Amino acid sequence: MDFLTLSSLDPAFNLALEEQLFLSLPLEHPGYFLLWQNGPSIIVGRHQCTSEEINADFVRRENLPVVRRITGGGAVYHDTGNLNFSFIENAHGLEKVDFRRYLEPVRESLRDVGVRAEISGRNDLEVDGRKVSGSGQRIHRGKVLHHGTLLVNVDFERLSEALNVDPEKIRSKGVASVRARVRNLSECWAPGTDMGSLKCCLLRHCADGAARLDMRDYAAAQALAESKYRQWNWNYGASPAFTEEKRRRFPWGSVNLRLGVRNGHIADCRIYGDFFANAEIGELENMFAGLRYDSESLAKALEDVPLEMYFSGCDPEETRRFFVE
Repeated sequence: MDFLTLSSLDPAFNLALEEQLFLSLPLEHPGYFLLWQNGPSIIVGRHQCTSEEINADFVRRENLPVVRRITGGGAVYHDTGNLNFSFIENAHGLEKVDFRRYLEPVRESLRDVGVRAEISGRNDLEVDGRKVSGSGQRIHRGKVLHHGTLLVNVDFERLSEALNVDPEKIRSKGVASVRARVRNLSECWAPGTDMGSLKCCLLRHCADGAARLDMRDYAAAQALAESKYRQWNWNYGASPAFTEEKRRRFPWGSVNLRLGVRNGHIADCRIYGDFFANAEIGELENMFAGLRYDSESLAKALEDVPLEMYFSGCDPEETRRFFVE
């Protein structure tokens, strides 16, 4: 894999460049490993309802950028105490999300600086039961993007203020607060370690050599940042009026189903949550449009739908019952 380091701290540009490299990766390319940081900002998951994930008063007061990424998972707070990494490569036949493939070399990098982290749950690295890294992943048109965060020296006070964390998520982890669930690597790495030495270890385990950024990709990323990642419609988006709502937290993520029902038929459907998907969730939302709002119609519509493609790691029958009952 070729290594690129991004000097920008602008979350809109950094996410745009990541997407540009992902979408334009040639078939014969060995792939990219990126290291990058954002200034203070909130990054929300692809399928989340932004207004429910953030503390709007804090965001306004601190003038925090809020940017949506193209992978699933939950909202995260970034500052320069957070180190982000990205793997971009051709999928080589991979069709389902596979976090371990990319978390293993990151875990080995942490061991080189004295941190004994373990892969936990679907997409985290933890030290003594506390999260030090979370990841997101997307497979699209034969390519895979896996990116994650490393909490190096993050301001947890600001993190706690910036986000509206689902209390169900906290309860499911058996902890009292978001602060009790996370830990900075700087609290547990070997003496003499710093951000620079951590980066060196990551490069040793995750990349083969340095590359230069093609200026055409740079220009395309600038344009994408302006047309998408700085736009309200992408970062917030309008939620349709709804008359019915169902929520549930599964082991593989949360799902919030919202339906606009008119004259006994479904007019609008939106599906929010911190789940990961191997297919566009909009396809599933469109399947609901025009259906009669009753269990029989919903069951028939979902009968042959491969729900595991829309909710990675789910039990299809259990998930189908959530939508139908």
